[in-house]
Amino acid sequence: MTQDEADAAALGGGATWRTITLIVMALLGAAVLVGLIATLSSANRQRDSALRLQAHSYDVMILARTLSSTIARSEASLGRYVISGDRQLGRLYFEEWVLAGTQLNRLERLTYDNGEQRGHIAELRQAYEDRGRELSMTALSTNYGKNSQAFARYYQGRNAPTLIAINRTLDRLIARERALLDNRTSRAMASVERSSSIAGVLAVFGMLIVLGAIGLGWFTIRAVSDRAVAQADADMERSRAEELSAAVEQATAELRVQDAKLRQVQKMDAVGRLTGGIAHDFNNMLAVILGGLELALRNIARDPATARRHIESATDGATRAAALTRRLLAFSREDSLKPETMGVAGLVEGMSDLLDRTLGDAITLHVVDASEGWRVRADRVQLENAVLNLAVNARDAMNGRGTMIVTTGAAVLTAGAIGDCPAGDFATITVADDGSGMSPDVAERVFEPFFTTKETGKGTGLGLSQIFGLVRQLGGEIAIASVVGEGTTVTLYLPRDTSDPAIEPQPVLPFADLPEPVQPVAPTGLNVLVVEDDPRVLAATIGALEELGHHPVACDDPTHAATMLARHGAIDLIISDVLMPRQTGPEMIAALRPLFPDIAILFVTGFAGEAATSEFGEHEVLRKPFTLSGLERAVAAAMGTDRPTPPRQMAAE
Repeated sequence: MTQDEADAAALGGGATWRTITLIVMALLGAAVLVGLIATLSSANRQRDSALRLQAHSYDVMILARTLSSTIARSEASLGRYVISGDRQLGRLYFEEWVLAGTQLNRLERLTYDNGEQRGHIAELRQAYEDRGRELSMTALSTNYGKNSQAFARYYQGRNAPTLIAINRTLDRLIARERALLDNRTSRAMASVERSSSIAGVLAVFGMLIVLGAIGLGWFTIRAVSDRAVAQADADMERSRAEELSAAVEQATAELRVQDAKLRQVQKMDAVGRLTGGIAHDFNNMLAVILGGLELALRNIARDPATARRHIESATDGATRAAALTRRLLAFSREDSLKPETMGVAGLVEGMSDLLDRTLGDAITLHVVDASEGWRVRADRVQLENAVLNLAVNARDAMNGRGTMIVTTGAAVLTAGAIGDCPAGDFATITVADDGSGMSPDVAERVFEPFFTTKETGKGTGLGLSQIFGLVRQLGGEIAIASVVGEGTTVTLYLPRDTSDPAIEPQPVLPFADLPEPVQPVAPTGLNVLVVEDDPRVLAATIGALEELGHHPVACDDPTHAATMLARHGAIDLIISDVLMPRQTGPEMIAALRPLFPDIAILFVTGFAGEAATSEFGEHEVLRKPFTLSGLERAVAAAMGTDRPTPPRQMAAE
């Protein structure tokens, strides 16, 4: 064998060895790639499974909380039904209770795969059925007019074992599901960590294979070297893709955490805006009251007539603050509107003084009437509140300085001309300002609840949404036009009332010179037992009665009333609060009536409202807050002769 043949044989042997080595390395690289793919696939499957289980746990916990809320709403509706006797509230209680049963069935289906949770569901269903029977007895007592029994059952049922069992079982069910969620999350994280570790080892091993292939490629022919370099580039791209995938998954997880935190912050911000907005509304009323009283003090000596007008202005502000409180209570009880026929021009004209005081001297207010005498049928207080809200929003948009025009008009619209309104005649109320205006994206959202562009504490974002709901409830529409830097115009379209006109009450202007009201002839020197659990209200009522010339006796606990009546002897009148912790006013009077049948009764309440008048029999009812003259008239009415029909409710002045 020649040297050339030997070299050729050696070269051939080296080439064969390199070829075998490359094949082995290629097989190992393929194995690494398959391992990476299998590892990532397994990690993805485990992640998807964990997400499904987490979603299932969230569904169970949310549904459990929803069930608790539904039961609470049902019992609250029953409580209002027991107090008011309104059968619509009774139906609302029943519908909410049936909805709770539907939610319980769904909760049972969701937890069917968990033996421990099935046990909790069985306990919950038993407690639900027992509680339903208890509440049914309370509702039946109310249906048959057994008010005292219904009150007693309702207040005793507030701490009933069945209710405690429902809440405790729901808490155990949620706690168990939360533990399952934590366990599933921990297992998912452990699986991801294991997959990441395996992928890292395989990636390192793959990199070693790539480096070996590159080193071997320097000793092979050029074609093999090119192929090795290409393979190395491909491996590096796969490594970058894996790193990018891992980074995306990590960023996604962090985004979920931040999103949850943001939602919590938004909830707290909404609560803060609500609190600040209510304080802002009451501050407007207090500004009218304090300003009127201060001006009255300045003029009381030199100009009594002017001082009287300022006092009337402060009284009007206090009355509107009381009306705001009643509207809040009415909103919490979901009372229906109390419509009346009124002219839009008269409504706005009657509010002009209030608008002037609320908006301030830096706002120039113009009121224009183009309504042609058209009338609408709506709740006067609600509609006044809507116009006042629009005016305050316009003032804020002008930063407290500028020109505002309130226009009443008449419009004949075709179907769909403004929003979803039907064809017909509409009376309009338009509030236009020359303020900062709004961009189109902001204007599209102004009617959303809690949406506001004001700073925290300057508004709740509920005003325009409530106006929107009121107008829709009346069958009308609302339109808004705004240009940034030029101002905003909001128009309310209210269906025209074409019924026969009745005598429309003239708006009472707070600055008008009104005659002194005729005071009723009331007895003086009465012995009065005052039953009130709030010490401040008790002291104020005692002082008012003494000012009227009566002899009041204080009682801060309704359960002590019988003893005090027996001790003081000749009591002419009992003045009692309605809702008290240990015993309600009607329950107390029902127990005292057989023992003291000749004593006159006067109930005082700030909550029950007109819908609950029937609960007090034929006894007089005075609503809080009340004035001295209002108390005097209520005492006179309570001491009057028996009436064949239920008494009217004394309105606060």
